[in-house]
Amino acid sequence: MTTGASPINDKREIFGWAMYDWANSAFSTTVGTVFLGPYLASLATEAATPYADGMARLAGIPIAPDSFLPYCVSLSVGLQVLFLPILGAIADYSHMRKRMMQFFAMLGALATMSLFFVEGGLWWLGGLLFIIANLAFGAAMVFYNSYLPDIASEEQRDRVSSYGWAMGYLGGGLLLLLNLIFYQFRESLGVSTALAVRINLASAGVWWLGFSLLTWTRLRSRRSRRALPAGETYLTIGFKQLRHTIGELKHFPETLKYLLAYFLYNDGIQTVIAVAATFAAAPLARGGLEIETGTLTIVILLIQFVAFFGALFWGKLAAWVGAKQSIIISLVIWSGVVIYAYFGLAPETRITEFFILSGFIALVLGGSQAISRSLFAQMVPQGKEAEFYSFYEISERGTSWIGPLLFGLMNQVFGSLRPAILSLIFFFVMGLILLPFVSVKKAMDDVKKYEAQAG
Repeated sequence: MTTGASPINDKREIFGWAMYDWANSAFSTTVGTVFLGPYLASLATEAATPYADGMARLAGIPIAPDSFLPYCVSLSVGLQVLFLPILGAIADYSHMRKRMMQFFAMLGALATMSLFFVEGGLWWLGGLLFIIANLAFGAAMVFYNSYLPDIASEEQRDRVSSYGWAMGYLGGGLLLLLNLIFYQFRESLGVSTALAVRINLASAGVWWLGFSLLTWTRLRSRRSRRALPAGETYLTIGFKQLRHTIGELKHFPETLKYLLAYFLYNDGIQTVIAVAATFAAAPLARGGLEIETGTLTIVILLIQFVAFFGALFWGKLAAWVGAKQSIIISLVIWSGVVIYAYFGLAPETRITEFFILSGFIALVLGGSQAISRSLFAQMVPQGKEAEFYSFYEISERGTSWIGPLLFGLMNQVFGSLRPAILSLIFFFVMGLILLPFVSVKKAMDDVKKYEAQAG
């Protein structure tokens, strides 16, 4: 174990840190964005065949097939709301951040590999494994994100954060390319469509676990492990630490204001990511042909590689106009994306329009998230990084719950995905309203004042 004197801006360690994004982004792309949603929807549709209302049944509860995965996303976030803050508090007290990151990365990867066994009437098992994997994904991301203030100096954080996101898109895109090639040639290889999808889902877990090993060899543990007081456990200490931190949140009003704005606009971003495949693959209310899985995968693949350059560009944009202003610009573009998805996508030009829409998504996807993460790093007191990033992670990368729940309910009530996608503009508008009122300078001053008093 190393100490707090470990160097910052070390290229070798930053590369190792960024490689974890390369590793776990396979889950976001192959599983969360492309294959799992349509696959589970198709299995749930088969399970709904005996029922006149077209709803599948889980413990007697009617579920619209297209709404099943959004509901699972929502439930996984509910669990994260309960567990992530206490996990962050345990990590900050015990200094076992790296070890906890390793455990949850392995748990998520193994659950993802197990998706291979989901077929036929086991559509519900796919939802359960996704909930476990997404919960573990979010937990590991708490510790991953909390390393940013440790490995990069203040003036380098926008660049390093953007670099991490860019590596994630490159890694996730590369596996998606391999999966696309395999999927396109599945028939000549004698592999059924369902089996090809299951293999691709499992490959994301193998990729996640395998490339994580490079991160573990490069990333340093910043502080020595702290021993427990007599009669205490890490769980009891974690609750006390969390209670103490919550009591001190009054010292960080601008940080809380930023978290609220981020929770809202990122909820919209994550819901768009989580339901994009379902929205594109399903026939819309105005009619038109479905977009085949192969075509959809090509679109998502293009998004990954364009987003690689978009993330790097947004890092430069933040240096030019400021981090907060660059986020505001991205939210304007996100709002335009949602409005166009509702009014556009005519049946005769749907595929072309979806490609154009995807280009705008790729432009802002990584950048808006990378700069949001690095901006938050300026507002976090030293020694409480994991706790603060646990609150941040509750609404990070496909873990928001209000958006998927709203999307699922709107689809089920109106019987169309168009009003469901339009409902998401609420989150971007609220972000645009709240974010300008956040004073970044005051937030940074609050952190310095708190650290001076604590020190």
